[in-house]
Amino acid sequence: MFDVRKPSPAVAALRPSEYTAALIQALRAEPSRVCGVRALEIGCGSGVILAVLGGLGAASLCGIDIEEDAIATGLALLRGLGHEAEIHRGDMWQPVAGRRFDLIVANLPHFPMDHFEVAGRLSTWSSGGIEGRELLDPFLEGLSDHLAINGRALITHNAFVDVWRSRRILERYGLAMHIVNTVLVHIANEKIELMTPSILRAEEGRSIHRYGPHVFADMHIVEIAAAGARG
Repeated sequence: MFDVRKPSPAVAALRPSEYTAALIQALRAEPSRVCGVRALEIGCGSGVILAVLGGLGAASLCGIDIEEDAIATGLALLRGLGHEAEIHRGDMWQPVAGRRFDLIVANLPHFPMDHFEVAGRLSTWSSGGIEGRELLDPFLEGLSDHLAINGRALITHNAFVDVWRSRRILERYGLAMHIVNTVLVHIANEKIELMTPSILRAEEGRSIHRYGPHVFADMHIVEIAAAGARG
């Protein structure tokens, strides 16, 4: 069995976040839409989202991550829980070129900041570049090539990372998005200090909320499917 009592440094660095918890909640809210699907997670990290999908009855599990530690950690978790899965090390869609899935999930790094390290995390964690879209845009642009007929995607999307731009990208590929849920997430001070200043100025009081030294922000769970296919 997988022993979580003494996590390795790699496991600790890949620990789930509030974003992961919100995505899990959305998946668990509709278990019938997971049962029997071919599932893919882009940026699978610790493997816990894949474990949730397996527990909800997904027919097959596939994950992709750029970090070698994520591959080993995810496979160990899934095998310890009795789930079969394929996890590939690679960049975005490359490992699954030509393949389609019924459900694609992603909790991509898309915080608008340069590529700084945050203490206790891997260097690839959270940073999405100055606009927060270095990974988000390629994901959205490649999604239609990997969704099966009647397939859907479920992703996290910070409210301060131009949701309307995401809508416009998806529309070009015949896809539509709607917000399933919005939750408030805590943003650590050392992280907010690294945020792109222009975005921070524009979003304070809108999607970013300060209460003394404590900072919170709105984060959406977004569902994406073929235009007109909602429901």
